Amino acid sequence: MTDVRDNPARSRYELDIDGATAFASYRRDGSVLSITHTEVPASLRERGIGSRLVEGMMQDVRAQGLKVRPLCGFAHRVIAQHPEFQDLVA
Repeated sequence: MTDVRDNPARSRYELDIDGATAFASYRRDGSVLSITHTEVPASLRERGIGSRLVEGMMQDVRAQGLKVRPLCGFAHRVIAQHPEFQDLVA
């Protein structure tokens, strides 16, 4: 179970921890989400929150039958480190 949620009104996935929100912004084109930016507040950094956010996003992408295009360098690195997500890359 993940606390990562899609916020389609803001075109981003979010993860709330300790009163702060980490997020991964995306652009949707049909069934492909282009991940454009990932941001983790300074108070949450160096705790694996960004990786947890991207991993949760990928689980939701899989559940919805979508693909991703990781344009954000951080998201690209996280996805590259997880062979189980390679089939989701457009």
